Amino acid sequence: DPQELKLATTSTRKLRRFIVIDEVVDKLYGSKVREYFEENNVQHKILALPTTEETKSMDLVLNILQEVQDFSIDRRTEPIIAIGGGVCLDIVGLAASLYRRRTPYIRVPTTLLSYVDASVGAKNGVNFLQCKNKLGGYTPPVASFLDRSFIQSIPRRHISNGLGEILKMALMKHKGLFDLLKSHGKYLLDTKFQSCSNFADHGDAALQTTRIAIETMLEELAPNLWEDDLDRLVDFGHLISPELEMRVLPSLMHGEAVNVDMAFMTYVAHARGLIAAEEREQILQCMRGLELPVWHSGCSWALIKTALRERLKHSGGQPRMPLPTGLGVAEIFNDTSEETLEKAYKLWVRD
Repeated sequence: DPQELKLATTSTRKLRRFIVIDEVVDKLYGSKVREYFEENNVQHKILALPTTEETKSMDLVLNILQEVQDFSIDRRTEPIIAIGGGVCLDIVGLAASLYRRRTPYIRVPTTLLSYVDASVGAKNGVNFLQCKNKLGGYTPPVASFLDRSFIQSIPRRHISNGLGEILKMALMKHKGLFDLLKSHGKYLLDTKFQSCSNFADHGDAALQTTRIAIETMLEELAPNLWEDDLDRLVDFGHLISPELEMRVLPSLMHGEAVNVDMAFMTYVAHARGLIAAEEREQILQCMRGLELPVWHSGCSWALIKTALRERLKHSGGQPRMPLPTGLGVAEIFNDTSEETLEKAYKLWVRD
């Protein structure tokens, strides 16, 4: 809003910002963040919190809101800033959406997973009654600031975790992205998604991969931001994984649980005759190359049946199962029999 911008830049009132930062990120970058606000003469409050799946609760949202109330912000011109991984961005998004009914907020993702996934779209939420993201809403941020230099300080496993969500978009929508991951997966892990000019063979694989992943995610989300249409290709890998991830916490990270789900669904696609055995093996080989788990002992047949029953409850009574029909192409199916699922499960466990 030009009027608000003019008011903010000409006002004699000191600029003020409330920042929520993940406590691990704070240890690495907190001093730089504080220095930035001090140099720009911005009055600020930085709240460092443990933001993990185990702490992703309404209690933490209320803690944030108490601090916001004490700091006192202008709900139109002083956005709350979230700096951290997907859990941090989700929690802060929900807190901002509740405060004075809607306070603007900015997402600054610091992990690969949040860079390509949580930074895009409108969803926010917290876990409730041992269920993943059971409470939440749809309030998009006013901005997402993407900076891959954060990714260089995260462990290799966390980068592999983010590659799970990138692979999801590749399998559903973009054969070129799948080929990039197959060819450059190890290089991207080794270089932690930094752009390196001394590896000419790889071009700027990090920039290409993240850009395509985000663009394909936006293509899918933008026309259906509020999920009025429940047929969503981006739900691939998210039918079994919510149940699995919460059941085995903290042994699987989000992207890893998603990949276990995708591996099983790849077997389902093959059992239905949608993809050839060679395509199935190419997908599994790519997953292993990205150092992602393709199976987990916690993913029992009983858990799969429970997860699919839960799926029916919140998807209008239909499974709405996205499955690959080739490499980089997919469709949504509602007619996969239990017999086919069980056959796929037995083959998956055998392999």
